[in-house]
Amino acid sequence: MSGRLGWGILAAGNIANAFTSDLLTAGLRPVAVGSRRLASAEEFAETHGIPAAHGSYEQLVADPTVDVVYISTPHPFHAEAATLALSAGKHVLLEKPFTLNATEARTLVKLAEERGLVLLEAMWTRFLPHMARIHEILDSGLLGDVRAVIADHTQYIPSSPEGRLLNPALGGGALLDLGIYPVSFAVDILGLPTDVAAVSTPTSTGVDRQTSIILTHDGGRLSTIYMALDTLGPNVASIVGTEGRIDIDAIWYSPTSFTVFDKAGEVLERYESEVDGRGMQYQALEVERLVAAGESLFNHPAPTESVQIMEVLDTVRDRIGLRYPGE
Repeated sequence: MSGRLGWGILAAGNIANAFTSDLLTAGLRPVAVGSRRLASAEEFAETHGIPAAHGSYEQLVADPTVDVVYISTPHPFHAEAATLALSAGKHVLLEKPFTLNATEARTLVKLAEERGLVLLEAMWTRFLPHMARIHEILDSGLLGDVRAVIADHTQYIPSSPEGRLLNPALGGGALLDLGIYPVSFAVDILGLPTDVAAVSTPTSTGVDRQTSIILTHDGGRLSTIYMALDTLGPNVASIVGTEGRIDIDAIWYSPTSFTVFDKAGEVLERYESEVDGRGMQYQALEVERLVAAGESLFNHPAPTESVQIMEVLDTVRDRIGLRYPGE
């Protein structure tokens, strides 16, 4: 473990707790945690056996034992926190969505490039074992010409009008919290879209309660995406080709199983997922690999693709009329 990077945890909420548990599961080294409240940082540090607790983000990024910072603040504050860490010379694993909009994303990527630092969006689904196997199947040509992606991300999340999820000032709504997963998935499988269509139903606070998106990709391929924050749907996904399809079980964006069918509907493969913990360690292992290889820019998923995905989300917001204060 002595050769591993020192991880700093910026913000001490529920997602950070899950991520840190997975770091420890993988034998990685969380060395410090920072919170706006020192008591929260100290409680977090005690829970996970972390040596240092800081009562500010500035103190965390200045800690010399920290090599890479994991950021899990609400997404309207991603750009500020990532700028702080990158400016301090720290590599960054930044929770999704990457930022609030593409303008912020471009600024972060430029800063990381200038500093020669790794900046990776924490789209943990991309790095899970079942997704690695899916890409092997796609690369083999087993599905023929892949024509479509179908995915939903739907949850029943009780929330008050004053809560973060329904608050426009905090980037609320289904799109950025939930829709980022299937949009990123569609881009991962079919590439960036050439056209974006979207319809939505707003909440009383003006953010989107449910949104449907159809993305058109090169060659007329389509992805159909649905998200909602107050209704629980199947949370499954399919990749459909001329010679077969892959049906990914619930919950498709987490460690899960899938079935490969041929074009006659016969089962070709059943994949069963076996992952320790929640599965968030795989993205951290990718950061460690990239740093060890001396790579500040990389291909899967590249920071530039995170910017492009934010551009897609910006376009969806334009289509459905979703604006956040200050934009």
